[in-house]
Amino acid sequence: MTQEEYIKQLESTVKSLQDQVSNLTEMVHLLTKKQFGHSSEKTTKEEVDGQVNLFNEAEVEARLEVKEPTMKEVVKNRVSKGKREKLIKDLPVVEVECVLNDEDKLCPWCETELKAIGKEQVRQELQFIPAQVKVINYVRYAYECPACKKDGTTVIEKAFVPVPIIKHSLASPSSVAYVMYQKYVNALPLYRQEKDWQQYGIKLSRATLANWIIRTSEDWLMPLTELLRNELLKREVLHADETTVQVLHEPGRKATTESYMWRYRTGADGEPPIILYDYQPSRAGKNAADYLAGFRGYLHTDGYAGYEKVKGIIRCGCWSHLRRYFVEAMPSNANKLLNVSNGELGRDYCNKLFNIEKTLVELSADERKTKRLELEKPVLEAFWCWLDTLSPLSGSRLGKAVTYAKNQKKYMENYLLDGRCSISNNLAENSIRPFTIGRKNWEFSSSPKGAHASAAIYSLVETAKANNLNVYKYLTYLLEYMRDIDFKNYPEELENFLPWNEEVQKDCK
Repeated sequence: MTQEEYIKQLESTVKSLQDQVSNLTEMVHLLTKKQFGHSSEKTTKEEVDGQVNLFNEAEVEARLEVKEPTMKEVVKNRVSKGKREKLIKDLPVVEVECVLNDEDKLCPWCETELKAIGKEQVRQELQFIPAQVKVINYVRYAYECPACKKDGTTVIEKAFVPVPIIKHSLASPSSVAYVMYQKYVNALPLYRQEKDWQQYGIKLSRATLANWIIRTSEDWLMPLTELLRNELLKREVLHADETTVQVLHEPGRKATTESYMWRYRTGADGEPPIILYDYQPSRAGKNAADYLAGFRGYLHTDGYAGYEKVKGIIRCGCWSHLRRYFVEAMPSNANKLLNVSNGELGRDYCNKLFNIEKTLVELSADERKTKRLELEKPVLEAFWCWLDTLSPLSGSRLGKAVTYAKNQKKYMENYLLDGRCSISNNLAENSIRPFTIGRKNWEFSSSPKGAHASAAIYSLVETAKANNLNVYKYLTYLLEYMRDIDFKNYPEELENFLPWNEEVQKDCK
């Protein structure tokens, strides 16, 4: 080996080690930011003020002579009268009359009885009425015809008795709905609910509470979620996402094996929203393909390749995910640098698109499509051209951002095809948050049956919330009235229990 070849080999080795150190340093900064930094990906005011933005440089420079507006004094931590009335407008009102005692109603001078001349509202308070547990005894009466009895014929009629939601059980619609509400809305695990029931004077084990949830879900709620799924598949714009869940006792699998909770929801199409959860033991794309079989339209997802198995759809990418890659590629001292980093430039391109989207919220779908092509299409073209000019370090955060963007390019502009589509998959991600909060509290499901029950209940809970229903009232309504409906033979009866049904809205708003 010649001296020149040896020098080139050393230079190559040094370059490789420098790249490795750079990638490791970047990784340390990213992990430190995730551990101790703020989790929001929004561009802060300080970042905008502290550097020249890619898209508003000319405007900033051209308006330097404009004086800063005078800040108005804001009184914090005080609820105005109008806001207070808005907070309590849906609550029942009880008047507490403050009157004089009989002995105090006499005039201190002439002892004539005083007469009321007016009243004033002094203050308002919120009263909390704790839950109360009662035992309900169903007593059925039997009736006979006395006239027929005289003729030697026995005619007996018995009064109607509601069907129990669980045979030979103390469970009632209100008690089961309360357990579900506490677990799936307030994220209160069953072992804590067990102690709560003891405070009310009855000892119910968590095994009993779990049995209530699983049995009522299988018998009464799952048929309704299946109807909601059929309604979901009729829509033309959907969102999908998935997250992990641990199921302890699943046949043929270790307790530590990860399973998945998939969720699907309708888009911003102007129709009543539907949010559904589906438990599956794996992340295989076949799960999404099976669940969405028959759907034809736009499907918003992240970059997971498993969604490729869903046929007959137009897949729309998520710009929030793409922006996240560029945010992670920003150096830790980005605000102090004189030169704007490529990570910041990529983030600014994404921010520009999101800022335009904010101005289009009130438009109709057709108008939004037209304005997107006019305002956002040039930004997209500039972004892809800029992306082609980059040669990031292999394995770096910027390299991963550029690779992700190029791989997802065929999906990232599909939202321009229809004004009902979204620029991101945030609707699906926001729908999974209640589940992840609950997961942090109860950590796992004990069995596949429990996981399927949780999926059904979360589906009804989140769909009810999206349709502005009181969740506890809605669950009680379902368990109270569905038990007396023969929906197995007359499945059309279930339509009366959909969250947007007029009677449901009236009773459970």
